[in-house]
Formats: sequence, structure tokens, C-alpha cells
Amino acid sequence: MTYPWHLYLMAIMYIVAGIFHFIKPKMYMRIMPRYLPAHKALVLLSGLAEIILGIGLLFPATKDYAIYGIILMLLIFFLVHFYMLSSEKAGAGLPRWALIVRIFLQFIIIWWAWYYLRF
Repeated sequence: MTYPWHLYLMAIMYIVAGIFHFIKPKMYMRIMPRYLPAHKALVLLSGLAEIILGIGLLFPATKDYAIYGIILMLLIFFLVHFYMLSSEKAGAGLPRWALIVRIFLQFIIIWWAWYYLRF
């Protein structure tokens, strides 16, 4: 089955984002909420999840499971987005307005994933 080009774009985005968790883990550890344990392990685990889910989007047998996994992962990532609003240090130097926009974008990305369940 041939999917729309933007589904392949989504798959590539998650795979590349996941790879960056292994290339630059400190960047991701900086934005991890303090109340979560084992920051490095969680960063690497989330990177691995992004890679696996991105690859899963590419195959008809796993596409829907990957979409549900992506949606769940994005919902969990709200913890990080709200934590980044808690202080300037947690916000990694990003302006507050950008952090707020990021939260709204997260809802759009969730809808984007949900959209592909019909294919």
C-alpha cells in the first residue's frame, strides 16, 4: 500500500528525532522534569521509542499500532512541555511564548497522527 507522502515525512521526523536522543542526550536531559527518575535512561528510552514508532509507521501491519504509540508518547511528553514553563532554566532559554505555542502544536501533532488511522 502506498501512503501519502506526509506519512513518510512523519516517520522520518520521528526516526531522526529519536536518533538525536542518542547523539545529544544532554540536550534532552536538561528539559526532563526533576520529579522523574533516571533522566538519561528515560531520554534514551524515549529516543528508542521514537525510532521504533517511526519505523512502525512504514508498514501496514504495524502502522495503526505505531500511531497509537505515538499518540500515547505525545501525551506523556506534555509532562516535559509543562515542566519547561516552570522556570527559565527548565525552559532551556526558549521564550515563554514559544513554550506555550509548543503546547498547542502538540495537539496539532496528535491530530496529525490520529488522521492516519483512516488509511
